[in-house]
Amino acid sequence: MTPDAAALRAIGWPHAGAVPAGDWASAMAAHPQAHVARVVEQHRSGYIVATGPGPDTGVAVESPQEWQRPSGYRRGTAQAVDRAAVGDWVLVEDGLIVSLLPRRTTIKRAAAGEHYQQQLIAANVDTVLVVCGLDGDFNPRRIERYLLLVHDGGTQAVVVLTKADRDGTDIDAALAALTEVAGQGIPALAVDARDPASVAALLPWLQAGMTAVLVGSSGAGKSTLTNTLLGHQRMKTSAVRETDDRGRHTTTHRALIPLPSGACLIDTPGMRELKPTGEEDLADGGFADIAALAESCRFRDCVHDNEPGCAVRAALADGRLESRRFANYLKLRDEVAGAAERLAARMAQLQGQKPGRPSPKAPGRRPGRPGAR
Repeated sequence: MTPDAAALRAIGWPHAGAVPAGDWASAMAAHPQAHVARVVEQHRSGYIVATGPGPDTGVAVESPQEWQRPSGYRRGTAQAVDRAAVGDWVLVEDGLIVSLLPRRTTIKRAAAGEHYQQQLIAANVDTVLVVCGLDGDFNPRRIERYLLLVHDGGTQAVVVLTKADRDGTDIDAALAALTEVAGQGIPALAVDARDPASVAALLPWLQAGMTAVLVGSSGAGKSTLTNTLLGHQRMKTSAVRETDDRGRHTTTHRALIPLPSGACLIDTPGMRELKPTGEEDLADGGFADIAALAESCRFRDCVHDNEPGCAVRAALADGRLESRRFANYLKLRDEVAGAAERLAARMAQLQGQKPGRPSPKAPGRRPGRPGAR
């Protein structure tokens, strides 16, 4: 079935024509009676998919049996990250998803729980808008954690500081706290999420055919930002607690929403846990400055503790590197290394092999005996 390229383009179709080349074309040829759709909502019982931007294009579909959540461990059951997520392009036939088309990008984290599992937040996204309120929600360390997870998926990150209209807000101080982040080509800007003129600063990343996802804690202003970009009140919003500026979960599920600009926006519930998957690279995830310093250390496997000739420690001593930022780097480095070990063990379990010990993708923690450069 030949898709309507114009309608699909309005919900982010990344190809110039109706029939793409390569793996996408092969998948479509294997299901000639199926039609192309994009996942716009994900629920426990199934999905809502759309074939265009109108309100009447969304239909409920079921997932394949192998995607169903098992009551216990069952070999051969699809992993959560292999199932469709909001933003995915799928082929649908007779009310059932019959194929998941190849993904361009992904945003994911390690799921909470005793056993290793990856959770897909969104797929086929061009830009991730990391939203943080200029109130008690403002936390540069948590922003760095978001950026680590975002950059592993191959997307552009933009830090959006909301509530710039609050009395007494020191916008310059907040942006100064993100100097290292901005210095790595990651835009950071402050907006009043309720003011269309202020929010217009985000339009370069919300052009026709683009897809962006909002991530941030509850109460950061994601739903307010969505409503302003839409031009009407669609998403439910609520006030934060006065005691700690924490918000309640007004967004309960992920949803893809076409914007008047021609872009698509994915709103997500607030995330309290941001656990690395073990696939992240700290050098690409907002810590390129520390990675560059580590290249000048005397020893190749310097862990930046008490080794002589440590360029990172020298930068800490003379104030070029902030101690709290470095402490967060060390914390995330250890989390990534631990997650990488759990990932290797999980993959070995699925393949029936004995797990090996992976080397973490964190600069400054290289295997081997110390040696001069």
